[in-house]
Amino acid sequence: MAAHKQGKFWEFHDLLFKDYKNLNDQKVEEIRAGLNLDPDQFKRDMQAADVKAQIEADLRNGSSAGVRGTPTIFINGKLVRDRSLKGFQRQIDRELRQLEAKGSEGAGNQ
Repeated sequence: MAAHKQGKFWEFHDLLFKDYKNLNDQKVEEIRAGLNLDPDQFKRDMQAADVKAQIEADLRNGSSAGVRGTPTIFINGKLVRDRSLKGFQRQIDRELRQLEAKGSEGAGNQ
């Protein structure tokens, strides 16, 4: 979020998750420096109340939606447990069938 305030959200995001298993404060600082983000502004923004509030809201929303880690994938608002290509296709097909059934029901009521 602090990188976002300097217009580098996705660049920071991609570098952060590239080696996420080895993340620490030093790595965050290396990424910040590599992206030429202003160090003083970055530090202030990391501690800013609005940034902390956004992160807390995101955590609450994720938790209430059933997110337990990343990646977590939803199709049409439903958690996908089988994250294989076949699992995605089954979920998409299931959702399409339900939409078609709803459309058929509505057409008969006209």
